[in-house]
Amino acid sequence: MSNIAAPSRIAVMGGGAWGTALALSLAQRGNTAQRGSHDITLWTHSPELAHTIRNSGENTQFLPGFRIPSSITVTSDAADALSNADIILSVMPSHHVRASYTHFAPYLHPGQSIVNATKGLEDHSALRMSEVITEVLAAHRLHLPIAVLSGPSFAQEVAAGSPTAVTIASHDTKFAAHVQHEFLSRTLRLYTNEDVTGVELGGALKNVIAIASGVVSGLALGHNSTAALITRGIAEITRLAVACGGRRETLSGLSGLGDLVLTCTGSLSRNRWLGQQLGQGHSVADSLTALHGKVAEGVRTTAAALALASRHQVEMPITAQVHAILHHHKHPLAAIEELMSRPGRDE
Repeated sequence: MSNIAAPSRIAVMGGGAWGTALALSLAQRGNTAQRGSHDITLWTHSPELAHTIRNSGENTQFLPGFRIPSSITVTSDAADALSNADIILSVMPSHHVRASYTHFAPYLHPGQSIVNATKGLEDHSALRMSEVITEVLAAHRLHLPIAVLSGPSFAQEVAAGSPTAVTIASHDTKFAAHVQHEFLSRTLRLYTNEDVTGVELGGALKNVIAIASGVVSGLALGHNSTAALITRGIAEITRLAVACGGRRETLSGLSGLGDLVLTCTGSLSRNRWLGQQLGQGHSVADSLTALHGKVAEGVRTTAAALALASRHQVEMPITAQVHAILHHHKHPLAAIEELMSRPGRDE
């Protein structure tokens, strides 16, 4: 009798770089001993992009240079992607999550489960992505298991098969273990966690600190400044996460410090790149335009993070300065000088 697990039907909802990379990783799972191949569908809201990917075998807009095998079904029809899926892997930009799940809800049904891999906070509510999804589904009388996937993971490196370790968190430990088994491959390792709040906030807030790290780089302030920024950045992320019910130790792991270090130092980080542009004197508008449709989640997350911090009476000085640069035209050097001139305190 074969002991290879039956394949899962997985709908990857989001055709950007991260969604495409995860689809490729899941498609490679069949090459791993004792695991069967999954049935993968990659959904994008753009019919034009879906057509391009199907015809060229490549996502030339968001993840060029990686062949998408014919075993991955590519569609822009949400009903086709969702109706028969066992697992819905959510990978759209954070500001599209509420509208997307409102659109998806008629095609979802009991027996399905959701893995959220979007990192961000909702603009007006400051809700985490799993909270947004839960709220939308509840309005449609749906209650599906939800896990969150986060950690240090550049899309290009996951697509290339570079060894990567991430966290999968859920209040349902059996579901987290199930996703761990289903997503595990020779190049992608998952660690389970019950702290959904800490994992999601770590993934969202690190993008804000990465913008600040890019500013430091753009101003050519040196490695000392970057190290200080990362260290104080994880301190303020941890303060807010704990105030919201997360665990301090979570922020010392992959979805906290690990993701922060990668995003603050890696050349593939869009948020760090944006900060560099600002540090070099470019405007926010011009820098965002230069991303050609790719998303730097930290820009939207900054205001929501400050709203959440105000609600919990948590001080976030780096986030406040990033917000001032992005939304109030504060000069980056003046923001750094203000951080350095803050009153002394214990660490």
